Amino acid sequence: MNTAFEEKARFNMIEQQIRPWDVLDPATLELLENTPREQFVPEEYRTLAYADIGIPLAHDQVMMHPIVEARMLQALGLTKSDNVLEIGTGSGYVTSMLAAASSHVTSVDIFPDFIEEAGKRLKAHNITNITLACGDASQGWQSDETFDAIVITGSLPSLPDSFAKLLNRGGRIFAILGLAPAMHATLLHRTDDGSFVSEQLFETELPELINATRPSPFVF
Repeated sequence: MNTAFEEKARFNMIEQQIRPWDVLDPATLELLENTPREQFVPEEYRTLAYADIGIPLAHDQVMMHPIVEARMLQALGLTKSDNVLEIGTGSGYVTSMLAAASSHVTSVDIFPDFIEEAGKRLKAHNITNITLACGDASQGWQSDETFDAIVITGSLPSLPDSFAKLLNRGGRIFAILGLAPAMHATLLHRTDDGSFVSEQLFETELPELINATRPSPFVF
């Protein structure tokens, strides 16, 4: 696929998929315009990089639909001072946009080959404000840091409270919660007084995080 074709496909994705789904934030649209999604998908799916589908990855995983990625970025409202934790590196596409919008991204995946391949792609695009780690984060992530935003790119039946404990005041968690067919993209916001507010954004479906269990839900 030539560059002109890719640029046209990216433009059509934004105009025909993203904007009609109420993604109008200029910063979010700029991220989508400037990030070559086709360079982060498996080669055999490159012609479908901008289609409204969940592109298959190895290990029975998928990339989120472009509209879900866009709504997620808009809801998080990242700033250049934000420290971000991503659970589920996958292809590295979302990682690259999180890095462009924030100060630093720590991205964790359970599959070593995902970390290796995403690392190569991110390095090729000169993205350096990232730390990639391999491990099981289905119940949270052991870290000495706390974060301004946490992005979970696989679904969870409910949100373990260990994630909320990693969140700074004013921070946000994006997660897809529930069991098919009743999953909801959810934004959890920690207010300045330390309390939590939860907002269901839209319905969608996504494979569960590997080793996800059904813990007692976090009480907002």
